[in-house]
Amino acid sequence: MDGNEVVLSIRDLHKSFKKDDSELVAIEDFSLDIKDGEFVCVLGPSGCGKTTLLRIIAGLEKLTGGKILLNNKEITGPGSDRGMVFQEFGLFPWRTVRKNIEFGLEIRKMPKEERRKISDKYIELVGLEGFETSHPYELSGGMKQRVGIARALANDPAILLMDEPFGALDAQTRNLMQKELLRIWSETKKTVVFITHSVDEAVYVADRVVVMSARPGKIRYIFNVEWERPRDRASVEFASLRKKILAELEKEAVTNR
Repeated sequence: MDGNEVVLSIRDLHKSFKKDDSELVAIEDFSLDIKDGEFVCVLGPSGCGKTTLLRIIAGLEKLTGGKILLNNKEITGPGSDRGMVFQEFGLFPWRTVRKNIEFGLEIRKMPKEERRKISDKYIELVGLEGFETSHPYELSGGMKQRVGIARALANDPAILLMDEPFGALDAQTRNLMQKELLRIWSETKKTVVFITHSVDEAVYVADRVVVMSARPGKIRYIFNVEWERPRDRASVEFASLRKKILAELEKEAVTNR
């Protein structure tokens, strides 16, 4: 696929929830195109609809207006063309590392030998060789998230959806996992939509940073991050962009007091 081709197209997205006798509007007038192989971070104030947006793309929530197209096909429910990585890991505690990674392949009734070949590939990719028969309780937080990433990639999705995947990790492990994710992304060339609360994280990993407004969530500003990777968090340009993004978030907070 051409790197300039749009993979995900969100058009006039609207999402509301019924609350007692009223309607709570979570997202409105949200439109965004994401290109093949692009790494896009979405951040905004708590409650602005970031996770709801991701769940709608994943097909886990129904939109109430607009439409979303993945490879020109409208999303109407869950599908193996989207891989989801959750903050709370979402691993099955009774399954080994290998069995967790192969779960989606088993659901698709893929032959055992083929499953094994695919799980071997992603176990190596995420650096979990030697832990194939370990259970989640035997793994660190960073290792659990590696399993989650490998499980999502094993289905060869068109797009990887990540909901604050490193939010539960300590700062040192989080920084390490950001580097590891960029390595995996550079090798797989997957399109990524990444939800985060961290401006530092967004500037470090993203091609574009989409800043959402407070509820109802809209796009307030989109920042392009065009520097080579790996990026220097201590550089002047890094600090300058982080400051600009924080300023937009602070404006939003003041506006919605």
